[in-house]
Amino acid sequence: MTETHIPQRYATNPAQIPGMTTQQLRDTYLIEQVFVPGEITLVYTHHDRIVLGGAVPAGDELVLTGYPEIRSEYFLEHREIGIVNVGDTGAVIADGETFELVKGACLYLGRGVEDVRFLDADGSDGAKFYLFSAPAHTSYPSALVRPGEGNVRELGDQLTSNRRTLNQYIHENGVKSCQIVMGVTELHPGSMWNTMPAHTHDRRTECYLYFDVPEGARVIHLLGERDETRHLVVADRQAIISPSWSLHSGVGTAAYSFVWAMAGENQAFDDMDAAAVTDLK
Repeated sequence: MTETHIPQRYATNPAQIPGMTTQQLRDTYLIEQVFVPGEITLVYTHHDRIVLGGAVPAGDELVLTGYPEIRSEYFLEHREIGIVNVGDTGAVIADGETFELVKGACLYLGRGVEDVRFLDADGSDGAKFYLFSAPAHTSYPSALVRPGEGNVRELGDQLTSNRRTLNQYIHENGVKSCQIVMGVTELHPGSMWNTMPAHTHDRRTECYLYFDVPEGARVIHLLGERDETRHLVVADRQAIISPSWSLHSGVGTAAYSFVWAMAGENQAFDDMDAAAVTDLK
């Protein structure tokens, strides 16, 4: 049997940004193919040792196994994981316990869960599970949060095109975890900016999964340092790796949603360093 490996993205620093071509930026920070029918697709980034990817059962059952890159007998032997379904209703079976995830629901599985399986719900073959995993030093209970059941924050203003509903699922005052902070933000019709002013948080790596981007639309994602910005053009269901030193903000050609997930030094959601619009270059 052929051993399955996880492609790796190595850590980068701000000095590399000015010399990168568009393709180099995309190869380093953009994950273009997160969801492949009938497969679990993962990427390992050395920024905070995060593993992210997707699971698409497509009518079959997928099993999350161990991989050589994480040196574990099973995937969650030394890790925890947050799972958000961005497709049709599906199910996750964790050590024999079944969790049904509607679109937008979030499931947390802690360190020590050995058997993790992904399935479509009865009569459906369109579940798409987004996976975000970080190392964990202890175990917390499994927990499922459905859309609207987490901490809901209304942010932004229609006048600045960033009116949005933010659902906090895994965070310091919600579902408990070792490192992961995770939720879903939905932009209101007519709003396109996911956050502005942009910000950094040197204590955490953050990853975005953009979804519900309409066909033919794109998101322009800003990255880099505030005085040396670059951008990536992102399509539906593609993911961005944002190092702790990089600002992150994005504007779409239409409204969209995104899963945000972080891991690193702390879990304080508002621990961020704003980059004033007038400081951006």
